[in-house]
This record gives sequence, C-alpha cells and structure tokens, in this order.
Amino acid sequence: MFLVDSHCHLDGLDYQTLHHSVDDVLAKAAARDVNFFLAVATTLPGYTAMRELIGQRENVAFSCGVHPLNQDEEYDPETLRELAAHEGVVALGETGLDYFYTPETKERQQQSFRHHIRIGRELNKPVIVHTRDAREDTLSILREEKVTDCGGVLHCFTEDRETAGKLLDMGFYISFSGIVTFRNAEQLRDAARYVPLDRLLVETDSPYLAPVPHRGKENQPAYVRDVAEYMAVLKGVSVDELAAATTENFATLFHIDPSRLQKS
Repeated sequence: MFLVDSHCHLDGLDYQTLHHSVDDVLAKAAARDVNFFLAVATTLPGYTAMRELIGQRENVAFSCGVHPLNQDEEYDPETLRELAAHEGVVALGETGLDYFYTPETKERQQQSFRHHIRIGRELNKPVIVHTRDAREDTLSILREEKVTDCGGVLHCFTEDRETAGKLLDMGFYISFSGIVTFRNAEQLRDAARYVPLDRLLVETDSPYLAPVPHRGKENQPAYVRDVAEYMAVLKGVSVDELAAATTENFATLFHIDPSRLQKS
C-alpha cells in the first residue's frame, strides 16, 4: 500500500517534544504506509523557511502561497510568482477565502485568491483552496478566473454535497481530512460518499484536526492512514483500493511522475 498526505504543514509540527526531526516524522508515517507528502506554505517567508527545514527530498513536494487568514500584511504578487516557479513547487496555495475569522480582510483575500489562480494558470500548476463561510464568493472567483485552465483541489473539505457537485463540474478534486471522522460530521460524510473515487484525495492538514482516535492530539502525516481507512468504509472499497486511487489522483492533479509514488 502507498498513501499520500496531500496536505500537511511539516513546518508546524512539534519538534521540541513530539518529534526529533523531519526524518522522524516521515519515518513514523512510512511505518503506516504513508510515503509521500505535500508540504503546504501559508506565507511567503514561511515557504522559504519550510524549504530550508525540509531540504530536497524525493518524497516531499511543495506548495507556495499566502493563506487567506494571513492577509494582514500585503505581499508582492511578483514574489509569489517567482517562488511558485521554483523546482519542486507543484501548486499554488494554500489560497482561498475565510470570512469566519477575518471578514475585515475580505477584499484583500479576494484579490490574493485571484492572484494565485492567475499565476497557477500561467505556470500550469493547480491551486489548493481553503474556504470557510465564503462558499458563493469562492465558487464565483474560481469560475471568473477560469480555474479549469490549471485545476485545483478544495482541501480539508467541510461543505455539502451540492457544493461538491459544483466543484466537480469545474474539474476540481476534493480532499478529506480527519474532520470526516468526527461524530457531528454527517453532512460531510454524505458528501464523501457522493464524490467519485477518481476525484478524491486524503490529507491530514497536520498539525491540525487529528482524526479519531487521535483527536485532541497534535496531528501528523502518519494519521492520514486513519483518514484513508475511514474513507474506504464510507466508499465501500478496500483501503488498498482507496490508497491506489488517491495516489493516482494526486499524481494526476499535481503533475507528479507516478514513479515517484512507488515504494523503492
């Protein structure tokens, strides 16, 4: 079995008390058949620091972007373009809209979201989208900026079946995190059953949102195995089948050579 953690913040883990190093984190994941990782940035300085922390690894790819909750300071879109063009960067983001925590930066969030999609189209790299309390604006901007030209994924999906359908119509992939295992997430489980197997991804979003039975602890890439096992039951397939499908989907979306997604 080969699993991919399609969205994790490797720079945000506890390297003081829980993990000795990035190598330690990845070894714990490999012990549970999680063998490839997409390390996602939330600021431009954070992207640079994250690449220094992780270094060049055959089993880690990067995404470069500015999170909608980090719009308190302006950034230069040209710098985003330059960094996103780096070798090893397979996506723009995470980007998107979050009106739940910072509605006061709504206008800046929307402008930033548009910048990410435009650069994604220019570089032929997909966008990783975060949305919270901003469903209609998220869908509208994706359409207006012709996101179908570069593709993308709605990560850590928490919306309903209807929203999933609209994203699928745009060619989007949909990624599920540990939230799908939470007791009160029945609407989300309904959406997970609806999304076809060839458009699914699994992720941890670590260090956040650890799945049951680890809820309350710091999340880590190893726990994507728990998400995959839960999703396999929801989809009525074996975990091996779900792992194979989500790994293939990951390679397709992020233009990654499938030979990198095999155990050596």
